[in-house]
Amino acid sequence: MNLYVLDTDTLQLYQDDNPKVVARVRAVAPAERAISVITVEEQLSGWYTQLRQAKDDERLAWAYRRLAATVRALAKVPIVDFDEPAIRRCEQLKKLKLKVRKMDLRIAATVLELDAILVTRNVRDFRQVPGLRIEDWSK
Repeated sequence: MNLYVLDTDTLQLYQDDNPKVVARVRAVAPAERAISVITVEEQLSGWYTQLRQAKDDERLAWAYRRLAATVRALAKVPIVDFDEPAIRRCEQLKKLKLKVRKMDLRIAATVLELDAILVTRNVRDFRQVPGLRIEDWSK
């Protein structure tokens, strides 16, 4: 059994009903797919930013509706931890001086520790991570 961990961009495509991503996600058993807690952080942080920047009641209400919808959607997906082994793996990856963003390195480290497959559109960046198995379900 493989575990597929959807990165933030892929999860967003799924949430936006991208037909290719939705079909691929549905083709995998629920027990074989997950997201990282890093993805949860990224999604919620984005909505917190929207809330802080809302200039009028309409925009504020919209941001709260989207935040609530995101929380409900996240509650339906298994979430894998960024635990101590993943943190140590991330530190090892940092020493390689890869041109990969901090949050992406955290996701990659988590996926490596789980011996899972990362599902991402960002193949260019994640390809730099040694040993990381990657699939792009958006094509």
